[in-house]
Amino acid sequence: MILDILVSASLLGCDLANLENEIDDIKRAGADWLHCDVMDGAFVDNISFGQPVLKCVMRITDEPLDVHLMIQDPIRYIDTYADLGPEIITFHLEAADDPQAVIDKIHSRGIKAGISIKPETTVAEVKPYLKSADLVLVMTVNPGFGGQVFLPQTLDKISEIRYIVDTLERDTYIEVDGGINAKTVKLCRQAGANVFVSGSYIFGADDRTAAVGSLKQI
Repeated sequence: MILDILVSASLLGCDLANLENEIDDIKRAGADWLHCDVMDGAFVDNISFGQPVLKCVMRITDEPLDVHLMIQDPIRYIDTYADLGPEIITFHLEAADDPQAVIDKIHSRGIKAGISIKPETTVAEVKPYLKSADLVLVMTVNPGFGGQVFLPQTLDKISEIRYIVDTLERDTYIEVDGGINAKTVKLCRQAGANVFVSGSYIFGADDRTAAVGSLKQI
């Protein structure tokens, strides 16, 4: 089943020195979620923002938070981020010793659970968790830095995951993140994705409403 098309605006692409205005602007532009990449400098070679910044974000907006934990051993931090009341918490399959335990921990807090995979991770590795995850995030670039070029070899992976979740008759979001713009979004949508993360393409646009609209008008 294909769910509504959603755009999740990545805060990595915004001007953090002007955060409140940036969030208000992107909300007016029509973004559905705020995508928050939490990086620890260990699982990925970059450090971004963490719970203190996102706590401030929650004070200034009612936009749903799409929290993407790009951190090692994520189960240690589920309660920390669940306390913020996000729409969804997504962790990386490759970073968890027991992915099902992480999914269960997120669900125990009454929050949707997402599981993400890197471009080199196979569908077979994530398949056991598709019965319980509410969202699957297929990274369409190597995680860690914004502004990268879309990897077309990830499209087959999106299609395969879409087929599996449809066979399971689950209303699972399939999210893509990395190099998403008006061109690549069409390819991802055709493959079966329905949640599109975009940072620099949206925040760097002269007309952000048109940029968000180009990701939805497929």
